[in-house]
Order: sequence, then structure tokens, then C-alpha cells
Amino acid sequence: MQVRFTTALGLPVVDDEMTEQFGSISGILIHPDTGRVEGFFVRIPAFLRSFELFLSTMDILRWGLRVIVRDASVLAPLEERIRLLPLLEEKRLFLGQPIITESGKKVGACRDVQFDTQFFMVEWIWPKGFFRWGTPIPVSQILEVRSDAIIIKDTDVTHTEKVEEEVPILQSMPEVA
Repeated sequence: MQVRFTTALGLPVVDDEMTEQFGSISGILIHPDTGRVEGFFVRIPAFLRSFELFLSTMDILRWGLRVIVRDASVLAPLEERIRLLPLLEEKRLFLGQPIITESGKKVGACRDVQFDTQFFMVEWIWPKGFFRWGTPIPVSQILEVRSDAIIIKDTDVTHTEKVEEEVPILQSMPEVA
């Protein structure tokens, strides 16, 4: 199943028997080099405040209208996941990063990602300009994720110019009876 992260925000995280809701999805952690979703942050409500724990994608049993895990022991602070700490220290995040082409043209900022819930791989990034959403960009177009921007391949802008040039030529041809 394909899921956009903004639609997954707030999904309840429950145990396998669906008897207890632990919290709800509040964030995502994506590996900047591979595009793999490493896990999700889960907001746990507590008396007069809430806190966040980390849920690895390896601990997710099923994804649907709820995120189903075996039990509450799979939720832990991110600091306990030693393998993932370098990802946070590098600050090469997907969400919120400006998206720039190779030639330096700003496309917008990455405000959403679409991922597959079977393999947890990011497949599309969704740029947003000042007030409007841009055209989704496939992950295959990403060249590099840096701490200051996501660099994508230049799109073929000359293709649209060629189409516009060909249309008047076809229109000026005489009709054949």
C-alpha cells in the first residue's frame, strides 16, 4: 500500500490484539542515502504532557487504519537505537528541506513523502511552494540529500518548448481533401 506521511500522522499505534492504544504517529525518520523509512516517532499521552518514543519499521506487524505492533516493549527512546543516532547528528532530513535542481533552480520545500508500507521505501517526495503544492518528484530523480537541501536532476524543460514550436507548424500546413 502507498501512503503519504501527512495522511499517516495521528494513526493510532496498537498492540496485536488491538486491546490497547499506545499512542499515535507523530514523525518519521528516513535514511538520507537509501530512502528507507527507518521508523516513526510515536506520541505517547501522559498526564498533563506527552512524550515521544521511536518505533522501528521492523517492529510493525501490519499497517492499515491502525499501526499494529506486537506489544509496547517495541517502543523506545531514539537514543537507545545506537545505529540511528548518526542519522540525527548529520541533520540530513527529508521533510522541510529545500528542493533544488542541479542548475540551482528552487522547486520548493519537501513537505510530504510517499512510501510503501510493505518495504518502507520512500517513492515520491512532495514539494510545496509558498502556498501551493508542486508536482511530486520520484525518488529516482534525487541526486543527493545534504544538510541544506535535496538536490534533484534537472528536468527536461526543452521538451515543452519543442512541443510548443511543433504545434504552429502543424496548424500552418494546408488541409488535404
